[in-house]
Amino acid sequence: MSVNIPGIISVIGFYLVVLVIGICAGRKTARSSQVEGIFLADRNLGLIVSFFTLTATMVGGAFINGTAEIMASQGFLWTQAPIGYCVALFIGGMVYGPKMRRAGYVTMFDPFQEKYGLRVGAILCISQFLGDLFWTAAVLSALGSTIAIIVDWDQTMSVIVSACVAISYTVLGGLWSVAYTDVVQLLCIALGLFLAFPFALEHPAVDLSRIEDTWVGHLETKQIGVFIDIYGLLMMGGIPWQVYYQRILACKTPFRAKISSMVAAVFCLVFAIPPSIMGLAASAADWNQTSYEGPGYIPKDQMGFVLPLTLQYLCPPAVSIIGLGAVSAAVMSSADSSILATASVFTNNVYRNVFRQKASDRELIWILRISTIVAGTLSTVIAVTVKSVYGLYVLCSDLMYVILFPQFTCVLFVKITNTYGGIFGFALAFVLRVFSGEPLIGLPTFIKFPFYDENEGQLFPFRTFIMACSFLSTVLVSILLKYIFKRKWIPDRYDVFGCFTTESEDGVEEENKRILPGMRPMEKATRKQSDGALPEPETIPLKETT
Repeated sequence: MSVNIPGIISVIGFYLVVLVIGICAGRKTARSSQVEGIFLADRNLGLIVSFFTLTATMVGGAFINGTAEIMASQGFLWTQAPIGYCVALFIGGMVYGPKMRRAGYVTMFDPFQEKYGLRVGAILCISQFLGDLFWTAAVLSALGSTIAIIVDWDQTMSVIVSACVAISYTVLGGLWSVAYTDVVQLLCIALGLFLAFPFALEHPAVDLSRIEDTWVGHLETKQIGVFIDIYGLLMMGGIPWQVYYQRILACKTPFRAKISSMVAAVFCLVFAIPPSIMGLAASAADWNQTSYEGPGYIPKDQMGFVLPLTLQYLCPPAVSIIGLGAVSAAVMSSADSSILATASVFTNNVYRNVFRQKASDRELIWILRISTIVAGTLSTVIAVTVKSVYGLYVLCSDLMYVILFPQFTCVLFVKITNTYGGIFGFALAFVLRVFSGEPLIGLPTFIKFPFYDENEGQLFPFRTFIMACSFLSTVLVSILLKYIFKRKWIPDRYDVFGCFTTESEDGVEEENKRILPGMRPMEKATRKQSDGALPEPETIPLKETT
């Protein structure tokens, strides 16, 4: 196949447009001398922009490629991501997001450090770092494969160019650039996918009667545990991600954060329609009637490329190029968000809170920019060198579910939890998950849960079980340690994390409260917030001044 010159020109043109918009949007950041301008767009995202950027972040390259793949290979029942992410956004918008926004946190790890201490809270950032790095690498790798299939451009070069564009405008403009480019990228996704799927469906090689008995999918009794586990991973494991809270915390008000999240949830389902139909078209096609060089079906090892193959062989050339723009937009909307999320957490929760508590805003801005370049570079290197990127991402996503979700829920809603319970719950979940095995990266199985099968692996909803164990152990160990110290069975000098005190200033026994750098106790509210609720008696971060 010869190089598709018009396709390459269109990809380069799309990248230039995105880069220019990102740079122009970044001028808002350039006028700000405070790091919060880059972290959270001065907490000034309006309703429309916040909705667009939330939707674009969720409807990324993995979302549309994965939806098409699962619909083509396993049918509607197993296409769980759109529904799972929709529910996650609803729960986040109704429960978690407004509480975080009212507290005025900078990242989702602020409440961890406020509750567990700066260093222990920083340790919990590790799973987020790994998850974002491998997520970015996975979507960049998928983009490289897509461009290689449609325009026959070198895969490694396409990954490097795409990463450089995303890193450039993210470094210059922070969240302002990412948010405004998300608006353009979401429009490109809508145009490309909604234009392409009718052509794929009407191609002469597609006969839907071939799949009338299989498109729904089949759920065997022994697969019920796996089915439940995946929904738990998507719905609850989709909540504790910094890319989501970076946008929630950047909204002007808690009410706008709630509405943006709920509207984005609905549009996640809407944007799942085109890739789902294209997956059906791919499974119903006789590929011998196309120019595809292979059997009359897509082999199992090619299922990950269902969407680009459908664009290339079941759509006219012009439509496939526009569809490629949609895939590129989806990937970049995920990549830039993950890179910025990683850099923000490192700068705020590791560099400032642990090492440089008196760092100036100017210093933090430069650390954020350097971290953005490093995170983007690491993701690019992983994308072009590691063969099992998706397997690593799956394992990290599991860790977000089994470790971060129960811990995140505890620090926000269970006041009795403390550092000792958090450490125990973290360690227990990590050990149980690693010992449960992961075939995608060759991790052996040491713990075999009920219904384990040597060929199919864990059939028990073990991730959900581990998550529940982590939550319960965090609460119970916290209660136990508080009771032990209260009864003086262990002297106060052994309270190495400083979780308990004998008496507060007014004579009431209470746990120590940790104030993050640049934070003070929230003053009593004198008026209602825009969402009709009074702020809770938490601590809120203040802008640092130079």
